[in-house]
Amino acid sequence: MPKRVYAFSEGNAKMKDLLGGKGANLAEMTNLGIPVPPGFTITTEACAAYAQDKKLPAGLLEEVEKFLKRLEKEMGKKLGDADNPLLVSVRSGAASSMPGMMDTVLNLGMNDESVLGLIAASGNERFAYDVYRRFIQMFGNVVLGVSHDEFEAEIEKMKHTRNVKNDVDLDAEDLKELVMNFKKVVRKTIGRDFPQNPLQQLELAIKAVFESWNNPRAIYYRQMNKLKGMLGTAVNVQAMVFGNLGNDSGTGVAFTRDPGTGEKRFFGEYLMNAQGEDVVAGIRTPLTISHLKKENPRVYSELEAIYKRVEKHYADMQDMEFTIEGGKLFLLQTRNGKRTAKAAVRIAVELVKEKMISEKEAVLRIDAYALDQLLHPTLDPKAKKVVIAKGLPASPGAACGTVVFTADEAEKQGKAGKSVILVRKETSPEDIHGMNQAKGILTARGGMTSHAAVVARGMGKCCVAGAEMIQVDSQKKQMKIGTKIIREGEVITLDGGTGEVILGKIATIEPKLDKDFAQLMKWADKYRKLKVRANADTPHDAAFARSFGAEGIGLTRTEHMFFQPKRIMAVREMIVAETEEARRKALAKLLPYQRDDFYAIFKAMKGLPVTVRLLDPPLHEFLPSEEKEIKALAKDLNITEEKLRSRMAMLHEVNPMMGLRGARLMVTYPEIVEMQARAIFEAAVKLKKEKVDVIPEVMIPLIGFMEEYYFLAEIVRKVAGEIIQKSGVQLKYAVGTMIEIPRACIRARKIARKAEFFSFGTNDLTQLTFGFSRDDAPKFVPTYIERGILESDPFSTLDQRGVGALIKMGIEKGRKDRKDLKCGICGEHGGDPASVEFCHRVGMNYVSCSPFRVPVARLAAAQAALREK
Repeated sequence: MPKRVYAFSEGNAKMKDLLGGKGANLAEMTNLGIPVPPGFTITTEACAAYAQDKKLPAGLLEEVEKFLKRLEKEMGKKLGDADNPLLVSVRSGAASSMPGMMDTVLNLGMNDESVLGLIAASGNERFAYDVYRRFIQMFGNVVLGVSHDEFEAEIEKMKHTRNVKNDVDLDAEDLKELVMNFKKVVRKTIGRDFPQNPLQQLELAIKAVFESWNNPRAIYYRQMNKLKGMLGTAVNVQAMVFGNLGNDSGTGVAFTRDPGTGEKRFFGEYLMNAQGEDVVAGIRTPLTISHLKKENPRVYSELEAIYKRVEKHYADMQDMEFTIEGGKLFLLQTRNGKRTAKAAVRIAVELVKEKMISEKEAVLRIDAYALDQLLHPTLDPKAKKVVIAKGLPASPGAACGTVVFTADEAEKQGKAGKSVILVRKETSPEDIHGMNQAKGILTARGGMTSHAAVVARGMGKCCVAGAEMIQVDSQKKQMKIGTKIIREGEVITLDGGTGEVILGKIATIEPKLDKDFAQLMKWADKYRKLKVRANADTPHDAAFARSFGAEGIGLTRTEHMFFQPKRIMAVREMIVAETEEARRKALAKLLPYQRDDFYAIFKAMKGLPVTVRLLDPPLHEFLPSEEKEIKALAKDLNITEEKLRSRMAMLHEVNPMMGLRGARLMVTYPEIVEMQARAIFEAAVKLKKEKVDVIPEVMIPLIGFMEEYYFLAEIVRKVAGEIIQKSGVQLKYAVGTMIEIPRACIRARKIARKAEFFSFGTNDLTQLTFGFSRDDAPKFVPTYIERGILESDPFSTLDQRGVGALIKMGIEKGRKDRKDLKCGICGEHGGDPASVEFCHRVGMNYVSCSPFRVPVARLAAAQAALREK
């Protein structure tokens, strides 16, 4: 039988896959001689076995009891004992940190007998009944399924009866009565008494933690953070130490550096006479860790020495939980701390300077997905604002949206494309789905290490926590600040940098990237092999992309230039024209506009390649659909409504995305290709004459046949040759194709004989490979992900097995006869880190993505190269 239980003294930090991150780190700290309450870990393999048939593996309970007896001997106490009881915590811990997503039970072993033993051992009746009522509340909710609100209602009733404000103001008799009331709540809800047998409690708690591996919020968190390949959660059974034993006891959470900014300073919060959940749940607003230095200098000094030691040992910023029991310090866990992207970059760069990690490790440390956080706007400091409340700046950034008071409503409105701010008294792990969809989070309770703060920082969401002047009433869907009432649907703005809550919408400014970011990007560029280009349709976008490190334009969509008022009329003239002569006349009006557009983009990207995609969408997209607009257009074009409607009916297609567009449109109307090629090369030679280096690349879209490509490429080359020869300048250019049709991947060898580059348009290639409509897929793709049919949305992260196999085939076939065939990608996948890694692996030359995603792609490309080694 495999070993399924390990004492903390038997493990180490390298055993995360088996013992989970928490168990492995508890073992490592034990080995380092750091004061850790003893305990043992049940492996992730046991969780995987349990998941198969919802039964604990044969022999596991016997193994647990053996290690429990060793723990009882070490502590000199016995679980559930009436004289000197041992109490334990039962906590989850997966290989990758999932804070708050799975279940925990504290104070296990309490019953009607052991509460008397705890009174005798501690000499503190209030403490003992406080521990008992906490246990019933947590066990009742997590294990027995009794609503948290049922218990909270009893506490509020008791506080109201006793006329006190806080839980700590309830005395021993109050808590004793509360225990009785809690037990009645349990019996009423589940139809049986609260379990008194401590071994039964332990068995039920272990099962509950295993069950929580597949609870909705844990599944959602793993999907959201792309966490794969883990067996399950480990279970850590650890001797309890008590922060609520009296005023010389306490509990806290600390970070070895500021998780919001990355600043090298000890950062954290604590509460005296409290247990751990009081700090993270936001039930009481905690004190800053610096205050502990004044309150208990000896304990602070010990904690300071330990934090420096563990950070140096792990060579990373640590998130530590600690408890002070009767003046003695204990570490309950340490793990690599969740941090904002800004903090992650600063910490990585500074750890290199401090010679704790290498440049390569620094590049690999940063979550490429999270880097996106740094590239978004912040509030304009000059904007006028009405500050209605202030809380703690729990997660930086700025967010503006309509107020909602439930996670479900946040998810509903967020998925509908609306910007919302989720407002809660305090968040809990059940709110994860709403937090993910919200633009920002505001809580009335909690501190810098509360659930809301930690999760928001991990997501890159703006968060203001602990705004205590706010009274949140989720039933009435409103919050009250003094005499002011803000109702659901009203707009507020959050400043995560200052903690301000502002009435209405505030202007934002573009982000400025600091020297740490520049240093990280310099290291990334040093190690990556893939080039990174941007998708840009305007000179402004091109210049912006260049400022973010783009090494060219991988996609300029010419059709986006056609929608300006003066141009759209010429386009529409061309569409309704019935003869080639009439079409050429209309195209002649478009030529100068197109030439000027290309001139400006080429100039912004001087010295770097610019790939121009020829006209791609179906013509009906340029025509109006409203009755009023159709009448006006007929008048402007000086034709009858009947004639216009007839032309529109002729252009109507049942499935326009698979109809007359791209190469098919240009084969049908070659004069369109001629005009666009003329505009491109006239702009290019004009700049060459002005001594500006230009590298135009002409991309023919939606090729399915080599004959299509040969026909259209010949037109482009003929026009280019005429213009270059007439100008007398030397101009290097390329003609290639966008591979968007599965047939093109299959026939790539033939197409590549005359195509100088392939750019894979993965948006359409994904649509056509799956037979999914990108516009309709959101209706069913989430269900496919939930049921394990799809791992992720194929329009966000490239489907490597299907679409990826076609791409790989296309590259290999294309390079059979043209060894120097340049290959890239220009769909939205070009900025997705997992997709970038695939592009590196199959030997692409570059990826192209939106300007804001260029740094993400640069980092992802470097990580792909380093991981390959």
